[in-house]
Amino acid sequence: MSDSLHEPWLRGIAFNPAAPSDVLIRLLDRAAGEAGLLMCEGRCLPDAVIDAALHHPAGGIRRALAGNQHIDPTRLAPLAADPSGIVRGRLAGGARPRPRRVRPLPDDILVTLLTAQDGGEDGMLTENEIAQELSFSRQIPQSFYRSMAGHEHPGLRVRAAQRWQSLTPAQREALLDDPDPAVREAAQESSWELDPEAVEATLPSIGSLSKPHVLGTCALSPALVEQCFADDTVHSLTWNRHTPASAVARLARHPEAKVREMVAARPDLGPNLVAELREDPDQGVRTRARLHPFPRTWAEYWAIHKVIGHGPDCTCPITDPATEPSPDWFAACAASDEPVLRRVAASWPDLPSELVATLAQDNDEEVRIRLACHHPLAPPHLLLDVFVTRPAHRPHLLTLPAFPRTGRTHLIDHPDPEVRALAAADPALPEPPVEDPDESVRQAAAANPSLTPEALEALLADPLTAAGAAANPSLPVPRMHALLDRCLNGAATPPSAARQTSGRISATDRPPRASASAAKARA
Repeated sequence: MSDSLHEPWLRGIAFNPAAPSDVLIRLLDRAAGEAGLLMCEGRCLPDAVIDAALHHPAGGIRRALAGNQHIDPTRLAPLAADPSGIVRGRLAGGARPRPRRVRPLPDDILVTLLTAQDGGEDGMLTENEIAQELSFSRQIPQSFYRSMAGHEHPGLRVRAAQRWQSLTPAQREALLDDPDPAVREAAQESSWELDPEAVEATLPSIGSLSKPHVLGTCALSPALVEQCFADDTVHSLTWNRHTPASAVARLARHPEAKVREMVAARPDLGPNLVAELREDPDQGVRTRARLHPFPRTWAEYWAIHKVIGHGPDCTCPITDPATEPSPDWFAACAASDEPVLRRVAASWPDLPSELVATLAQDNDEEVRIRLACHHPLAPPHLLLDVFVTRPAHRPHLLTLPAFPRTGRTHLIDHPDPEVRALAAADPALPEPPVEDPDESVRQAAAANPSLTPEALEALLADPLTAAGAAANPSLPVPRMHALLDRCLNGAATPPSAARQTSGRISATDRPPRASASAAKARA
């Protein structure tokens, strides 16, 4: 067998779901090159392998592990205090590419990262840069944000003060009177956001990119509101809950339909204006006014806003809101005649199972798609249907535990090779298409556990299928070790292995298309 097969064997074994810990630990050797990095970053790992990677001398291995979205994040706690700031930064930044739904980090990891006094021994990042990575990663749950104002560590209370408008009035008062001078200073510096005159005075010094955020969230003086109308920069005012009632009434009659549409569902809009907007000449305005009957809340406003007008291929991040409507409101949405409201209900992951069963058969495709992508109880057949019909959602669907592992053989002749690759990995398939013209399908077929040992050996010797065959769970463990012996014993260190010691993973440190597709098909 040619040495050119070494890399596909290594990568295949790295993602072989049946490979035991002793096999996988061998891939942490420098001689395994990129395979060890990819394994640590891209798959579930046994505890023994996690422990070996956590204490591995190569920073690149630890950094790859820090970005693994498949491992229980509590197991990654030691990396929050890793000697390397690059490793800490990767843990703070989360997986790349970032999944649609990001798992939150445990509180102890968040506290360690946010209260660190340095950025690591390597001096590559500062503690503030690591904290900034964390703040943009979506790994901080809303519950942690709410708890920071009362945390015993003053550094976290400082950070709570920087999220001034998310605090209760009592929390704001407590931070303004905090015994720690740094906390009091941070609270005082943030309090301008709810002082209309201070906002007016501060706005000129704020960069142009931040001004829409200020106008959309902060308390506004009458003069500042008038300036927005004069400059025709009123869009941010439509969703600002501090916008004065007189300005809201003017916005409801604004000549631009998009402005009227955003105002039409505000909780503080009077009944007379709502009735007027329900007769608006623009359909979008009429729909928004009709969708949201009284009484209204801002949580309901944003729940609808996150869904309306996004379309069936929307891949927006799936995030937990700071506040959300009541379960009764979501249940009413699920029973509504309005498709948009049923889409809202389908997007709520806590919708009861009986309502999930009903929405899974909804005649509105967007309802079914949202249910498949957002709800953990969405039926497997629905996940498969959406996978086949909506390619935009495939990466997310393959990460879901309920995604079907079998029952895909009927798709083996599908014109889309990504769908064929999914079918090619089904163990119930009598003859996996190892000679399909598409490389990803061949690799998926080579990983099918229904293959005979003789067929598997032939595929291991073929560069077109070697990676898939090495990832085949029916490959005997002694054979895995034998392949690793060929690849690792006495082998020269591959050039790519140098990246293990650098602490960085480049954009090229990803499985080749065939290996990635085969891994997806086996998922």
